Amino acid sequence: MKRTEIKIAGDSPGTSYYLTCLKIGPDDRALPKIFIQAGLHAGEQPGMLILHHLLAMLNSADQSDSLTARFVIFPMVNPIGMGQFCLHHHQGRYNLPTGINFNRGWFDLFSMLSRNGGLAHLAATLLPDDAAHNTNIIRQAVSNALDNYKPITALDVQRLQVAREAFDSDIVLDLHCDDAALNHIFIVPQLLPAAQDLSDWVGAAATLTAEDSGGGSFDEVWPGLWIKLARHFSDHAIAPPPLAATLEYRGYCDVDDQMNRQDAENLMSFLKGRGYVGGETVAMPVPAPLPLPFAATEVVIADQPGLLAYHVGLGDVVAAGDVLADLIILDGPNAFVERHPVRAGTDGFILSLRCIKYVRPGDTVAKVVGKTPLAHRTGYLLEM
Repeated sequence: MKRTEIKIAGDSPGTSYYLTCLKIGPDDRALPKIFIQAGLHAGEQPGMLILHHLLAMLNSADQSDSLTARFVIFPMVNPIGMGQFCLHHHQGRYNLPTGINFNRGWFDLFSMLSRNGGLAHLAATLLPDDAAHNTNIIRQAVSNALDNYKPITALDVQRLQVAREAFDSDIVLDLHCDDAALNHIFIVPQLLPAAQDLSDWVGAAATLTAEDSGGGSFDEVWPGLWIKLARHFSDHAIAPPPLAATLEYRGYCDVDDQMNRQDAENLMSFLKGRGYVGGETVAMPVPAPLPLPFAATEVVIADQPGLLAYHVGLGDVVAAGDVLADLIILDGPNAFVERHPVRAGTDGFILSLRCIKYVRPGDTVAKVVGKTPLAHRTGYLLEM
């Protein structure tokens, strides 16, 4: 295992951050490359414990010469977010100086390649019938574009360092969690059904698909480039997009040694099934439900402040109009007496709820996974 500590100068005098990158496996660039990170939203920490266990498993496999791929692991990919506390509470979702969500607004690689005649240059060098040749040309162009990118802030530098390791990977897995939730996955639809085995091994209660969920999230950067290139160069051989996904491992409180070790074992089984790790394979788990469009998932929000009293639990099946929770009103003439119902707007099942039951207008109360895309779910599909 090769450990690299990347120093990132802070935005204020006397501050700096250290980003740890671990590389495991044969030093052969011809082999597939697997990129896995956790803690991009620094307050979401089940993935860090999962990678703690996975690193030990991969290191053991490497020592027995059982790895047939190169692994790049960022077990805590956001040291900037890890350092953000206010009044004893960790603030790891947003960059506090700017309000930028750490998992929004990532690089648009297609736009980067489009600048300064980059697409015209690609058109002159890509071949109509050689996808392997074209992959090397495209990856070199992306590498050059990243080299030419001029970071300004510490967050820019942090993102650039991560992107330099992720851009040429064959698999990119970004480990997150929800508030309180069942396991689920976000993925572009072009990667299915081939990626069904990933959903199966994660034990996903839902596999939610969107080619562009509107926020420039990390997992969409890498397949998005190849999807756009295939459309732009329709008369050239363009390789399929790399397998990239956001893996949502339950909720904030589900940092549990035994449970997260099992999550790591399941990831190892996925990697073995794909042929990236040798050794005895494990029988496939119970298949996960088939994918559904993310636009069919209703994000139920509070329309006024109050205290939530839930009527439902994770996994419960509900119908449009069902009361999911009562919002106990906390001010006005009926304060502490009136209960305002919060209802489902679609048929489906409860994927996530809140840990903190005090809400303000606009706060998410629940996610209901349905089957039919909702008319209002267009453009920006993510939570803020």
